[in-house]
Amino acid sequence: MMKRILALCVALALGGCMVGPNYQRPNLDVPAEYNGAGPATGEIKVPEQWWTLYGDATLDDLVKAGLERNADVKLAAARVEEAEAVVEQARSAYFPTVEGNAGATRSRTLQFGTVNNFSLGISTSFEIDLWGRLRRGVRSVRDQLLASQYGRDTVALTLAATIARTYFAALSLDTQYAASEESLRAANESYDLAKKRLEGGVGSALDVYQAGALVSTSAAQSKEIARQRAAVLHQLGVLTGRLDLSLPAKDIKSLPVPPIPPAGLPSQLLERRPDVRQAEENLAAATERIGVARAEQFPALSLTGSFGTQSRDLDDLFASGSRVWSIGAGLLGPIFDAGLYAARTKQAEAQAKQAEATYQRAVESAFRDVSDALSNVKAASDTEKDLAERLRQAREALRLANLRYRSGYSAYLEVLDATRTLNAAQLDYIRNRQNYLSYTVDLMNALGGGWKGGA
Repeated sequence: MMKRILALCVALALGGCMVGPNYQRPNLDVPAEYNGAGPATGEIKVPEQWWTLYGDATLDDLVKAGLERNADVKLAAARVEEAEAVVEQARSAYFPTVEGNAGATRSRTLQFGTVNNFSLGISTSFEIDLWGRLRRGVRSVRDQLLASQYGRDTVALTLAATIARTYFAALSLDTQYAASEESLRAANESYDLAKKRLEGGVGSALDVYQAGALVSTSAAQSKEIARQRAAVLHQLGVLTGRLDLSLPAKDIKSLPVPPIPPAGLPSQLLERRPDVRQAEENLAAATERIGVARAEQFPALSLTGSFGTQSRDLDDLFASGSRVWSIGAGLLGPIFDAGLYAARTKQAEAQAKQAEATYQRAVESAFRDVSDALSNVKAASDTEKDLAERLRQAREALRLANLRYRSGYSAYLEVLDATRTLNAAQLDYIRNRQNYLSYTVDLMNALGGGWKGGA
């Protein structure tokens, strides 16, 4: 009998109409191609673990540690757990609430004297979901759960990309430090030569002072690069949850530039990017809440019932004549609310409009991210060729300047100028390589790389 009653209640709850709009994806004007790139066709192909394309075991370990230990990832995972519990709570409204009660009282009155009263029973209450308030509520929190899951994926994607960029920054500083130390050694050699030439009567004190200034400048540059490297390493330790992290020095030029993944069709970003999916699920949840608000403007039908036993004598509590029961129904709805529920509906509608604008912004930002990354990768690739040629010319210029100075055909000023030019060329080339690698990370992240495409 109880199972039949529960089944009937659930059927009544799910059989009513549903007020409010059903969610539909907004019809946004998606471009046919990305800015700065030709027409895109086919499927976006980015490896799930895109960071392995750089062929660096240390980077692989750092990303793995970050995804397991980072505080932001743990926070996002806990939010998903909270959202799952909220869904379970909302679904429980589909079923009647059954409560047990037991009581014993002893009282004395003038009419009856001392009287005992014992009772034992159960009671239930249930709301019939006539207008879909409960169903809309469950849909809303379910959409919020999906949004939380996509938010967790977005955090993981962003973290992996940030770790990669920070690691590249550390390698860049390692390479810059090596270049700076090379300049310092060359400056010390020039300083020693200038002193010998002065002592031999073929040089000038000005050459010595200029060479000494170059030594100090190069030494200060090395120290500053070392400081920056330490700061980057500390940041990398926080990102990976390894505060005692230490990394051996490595040349950034040893890392390969991975092949650029095809951009694919722009419309695929709506499905591949977890941040876009998160914004869409938030919009879907906001749309469902409009129905919840509208349903509150209509009367709510509730069923109540109780069954138990009651007796003045504890021994007779379970006798057949001591049974008591009741069943009832109640209809409760607003008659005059001074516009309260209508205002709540307007609030829900306004919140849905905000969520739609946020979704539109997420889509537009996704397209901008891909377009920016495509143009940045191309620019960095082209720039690297120019900087490589500049570096070659600067090395040759310094070689000739040293020959001229040692042969007495020029003053040390030529060597000083050529040394500074070479140092700047080295650092610019190294920093552009860092940017080049980071832009490839941006592109793979912008295309939704590293995400399986599901919650």
